[in-house]
Amino acid sequence: QVQLVESGGGLVQSGGSLRLSCAASGIIFKLYTMYWYRQAPGKQRERVATITSGGTTNYPDSMKGRFTISRDNAKNMTYLQINSLRPEDTAVYYCHFGAGTNDYWGQGTQVTVSS
Repeated sequence: QVQLVESGGGLVQSGGSLRLSCAASGIIFKLYTMYWYRQAPGKQRERVATITSGGTTNYPDSMKGRFTISRDNAKNMTYLQINSLRPEDTAVYYCHFGAGTNDYWGQGTQVTVSS
């Protein structure tokens, strides 16, 4: 059974940092490109970062500079480091990957940034 479990969210002051984690199980993790998305209240879900099986990373222009995605294939883990947090980063952050026609999502982890 495929499972993605995010952790590491919380309440943080503006300017702070967080490291989110995503634990994958039920898959040959090293084969898959992994993604982080986020969804703020009343807004569409948006991609934050991508990391390929080989470790190549990609960020939308709006996410470049403060977000860093990484992975540890030995531990089946994907990480998202967020620095200089802003109130507008408040959202539920999701881990995601696709396999064929199937999309897999975790339950999300809430990040709340206070001003």
